[in-house]
Amino acid sequence: MNKEEQRENSAAQSIRWHFPSIHPEGRKFFVIAVILSAIISYFSWLWMAWPLGVLCFCVAAFFRDPIRSVPEGEGLIVSPADGMVCLIADVPPPPELAGADGLGDATLTRVSIFMSVFDVHINRAPIPGRIARIVYIPGAFLNADLDKASEKNERQHFMIETKEGVNIGLTQIAGLIARRIVPLTKVEDYVERGERIGLIRFGSRLDVYLPAGVTPQVALGQRCLAGETILGCIGSQEKPLTGRRL
Repeated sequence: MNKEEQRENSAAQSIRWHFPSIHPEGRKFFVIAVILSAIISYFSWLWMAWPLGVLCFCVAAFFRDPIRSVPEGEGLIVSPADGMVCLIADVPPPPELAGADGLGDATLTRVSIFMSVFDVHINRAPIPGRIARIVYIPGAFLNADLDKASEKNERQHFMIETKEGVNIGLTQIAGLIARRIVPLTKVEDYVERGERIGLIRFGSRLDVYLPAGVTPQVALGQRCLAGETILGCIGSQEKPLTGRRL
């Protein structure tokens, strides 16, 4: 790559860094809002055009897909979601992920991250590995900030298995506003740390079941960034951290 191509590539990355693209799942909503706004403006119904213009901005913000600097290090577990840590508890794994070929039956540390409508809604893989299990469960739409939401609400479980055979569980939980869980991967896919694996439209919550022996490195009330914030580490971290954009 020559210097001119490098400059163009750097400029493109800089633009995308500061002005995130809209994820494909949100583009149809954005296009509909833009078309409605244009039609209403054409007929000079400006009192309606302004609210629709605001709606266009909100849709673009809801489905923004920013680049993230993903830390690289052996055994690192990164946050799969943007949002605030709302619960940290030692609990049994969900039945759909339990068992000898899953997360086991002993209690694990669960870190729950609440995503508001203002957070990025795209979820990312906390570790590199194979998608070993995806289980969707229909349910209610209670406040996702409540502890019982993990058992009552519409949800989707993921289990990722590392090349060392360590399993980690994730649960996407729909809430009062979020009414659609969208998977971006399928069983047997291999994902890298920080790779996009799914999204929940308009907010909600994501639970992470840390492997046995992993101590959470976040605290209640802490803000997390998907693909960047380190939740814990499998084993000891001895090598210096590096990073990559994804």
